Amino acid sequence: MSKGTIGVTTNNIFPVIKKFLYSDHEIFLRELVSNAVDATQKLKTLQGAGDFKGSTEGLTVNIAVDKEAGTLTVSDRGIGMTAEEIDKYINQIAFSGAEEFLEKYKDTANAIIGHFGLGFYSAFMVAKKVEIRTLSWQEGAKAVSWTCDGSPEFEMEECDKAERGTDIILTLDDDEKEFLETARIEGLLKKYCRFLPVPIIFGKEQEWKDGKYQDTDKDKVINDVEPLWSRMPADLKDEDYLKFYHAIEPMQDDPLFWIHLNVDYPFTLTGILYFPKIKNNLDIRKDRIQLYCNQVYVTDSVEGVVPDWLMLLQGVIDSPDIPLNVSRSYLQSDRAVKKISTYITKKVAARLEEIAKNQPDEFEKKWNDIKIFIEYGMLSDEKFCDSGLKFALLENTDGKYFKIEDYRKLIEGEQTDKEGNLICLYATDKEAQYAYIKAATDRGYDVLLMNGELDVHFASMLEQKQEKMRFVRVDSDVLDNLIRKQDENKPQFTPEQQEIAQTLFKSQIPPVEKAEFMVTFAAMSPEDKPVVIVQAEYMRRMKEMARFQPGMSFYGEMPDMYSMVLNTKHPLVQKIVDLAEKALDAEIKPVNEDINATQNVINALRDLKKDNKELPEDKKKDLEDNEKHLDELRQKKENLITAYAAGESRVHQLIDIALLSNNMLKGEGLDRFLKRSIGLLK
Repeated sequence: MSKGTIGVTTNNIFPVIKKFLYSDHEIFLRELVSNAVDATQKLKTLQGAGDFKGSTEGLTVNIAVDKEAGTLTVSDRGIGMTAEEIDKYINQIAFSGAEEFLEKYKDTANAIIGHFGLGFYSAFMVAKKVEIRTLSWQEGAKAVSWTCDGSPEFEMEECDKAERGTDIILTLDDDEKEFLETARIEGLLKKYCRFLPVPIIFGKEQEWKDGKYQDTDKDKVINDVEPLWSRMPADLKDEDYLKFYHAIEPMQDDPLFWIHLNVDYPFTLTGILYFPKIKNNLDIRKDRIQLYCNQVYVTDSVEGVVPDWLMLLQGVIDSPDIPLNVSRSYLQSDRAVKKISTYITKKVAARLEEIAKNQPDEFEKKWNDIKIFIEYGMLSDEKFCDSGLKFALLENTDGKYFKIEDYRKLIEGEQTDKEGNLICLYATDKEAQYAYIKAATDRGYDVLLMNGELDVHFASMLEQKQEKMRFVRVDSDVLDNLIRKQDENKPQFTPEQQEIAQTLFKSQIPPVEKAEFMVTFAAMSPEDKPVVIVQAEYMRRMKEMARFQPGMSFYGEMPDMYSMVLNTKHPLVQKIVDLAEKALDAEIKPVNEDINATQNVINALRDLKKDNKELPEDKKKDLEDNEKHLDELRQKKENLITAYAAGESRVHQLIDIALLSNNMLKGEGLDRFLKRSIGLLK
């Protein structure tokens, strides 16, 4: 027996390992099993090179738990180690046996997983004692036992071991007894070792017998040694991809389609990414894609390897260029990882473009399921956006789909305004905005349906990318203003009539929660509606975008601003204003005369202030008194019109119809409207 001190640069290496080497203690099992698989694969490589003459059939890695002894054992029948190799690879921490081996057999050792060294020492995160019992493949080698209690001191001696390979025996710490539980170990093996290339055996298969589950003679193999992504796409059918998807994503609907990644230059990468059915809500989870290194599970936190917008995908990525002890800082800085991320983006874009080109009908059927994904990608990634402009679709209210360039050609004849801007009209709710949609389509215009959570952002992005292309909601103004073909028609009311009409209608608009109204005028067609309610595109778009951008939250706090537009060419509006003007003439005429006279006095007094001259004190008082009197006269006039409007049922009816068309008439206001409507039928 020999004793010695492990070759480390500090006696505090074990506390460092326990606390900092890996973020989660459970990772020790992955490391030990990976090393066991690595040793097994090395033996196969030696056989392939002609150095090992024995058989490699039936090689497995076995895990065993002994609750009474408090031990967990990981065993393999791989290459094993000599005393010299233990001294070199175990006693000298962080000297990588895999690296030396790979250099010697670099042309044939494609399946070597790990890097010996610190990975083995992860065992001390959970064990108070670790024993290695090993017998090398080399002829004449003697079995060796190595024992360490978690200090730099170790003992090494010859031992009895009949079979080639290595047993790692962990005597677990008192506070790590969870790793003696069968369910816990099986769960970890399925998480980390599910797709390792060597069979992993843990216990026996069970069958129901005599009213309970009992062990059989058949070994329980935890893993699939040939996962789907390691096979060639040409050898696989759709059923294979679907079966694998449901194995990694149980209880999910079938995916829409998938991408099989397979590249060996300038980096090695395989994997399968699935496009799941996505509802119209942005649910970005960080655990949908699993990252592997030569079939060893690494993490499901793939930020850095996969762009954020691709987190909506599901599946696996496998690359030996990413180490097992991957960290977020590593992912953010490593060049190979950045290249992988770029490649995945290109591959996704190419696959989508291929489907859109070769299977346009299928792409249209799936569009509403993947729209949010594509829009999110185009908003997040400039390069993907450039590709997406070729295959992204726009849907109109008739349910027809168009590529962006095709849609430009469709509407450029009718929907180009006098400034040369292409105006894309859109609706967000076909039912609620039906009247506005119909008015537009009756004019020969096309209306898009943009009812997704990201559609407003997507429209803003297209306005930046597409020359002279603007998106306006169909109810954001009257049609003549939305697509202005000529100079604006001026309303046919006199200034006095406009003032009466504004007060008539504004004074009678019932309170609407978080909404404010102004009354405006438009000279529309006599066949158009007498009164319509619109909301300016800019303010509404800002409020909608504020839902997703915290920096714009102040827009969300502002009340909704609406315009109640009076059609000055509609006979009913003209009649209401004419009748009001005549009915109020006797009362308003003297008020108007007083207003004009007072305004003239004010103007004369203000003229005295020209050339920066100060008004005399007595004139200042006159100016203040007249300005106050003018306000009182205007208020008196407004009160007269308001009192008249209160008894004018046609004003109330037109206002309520406009509110009802916008789903803004509710509660008491709706009840009054219904009663008034019944009364008008009598």
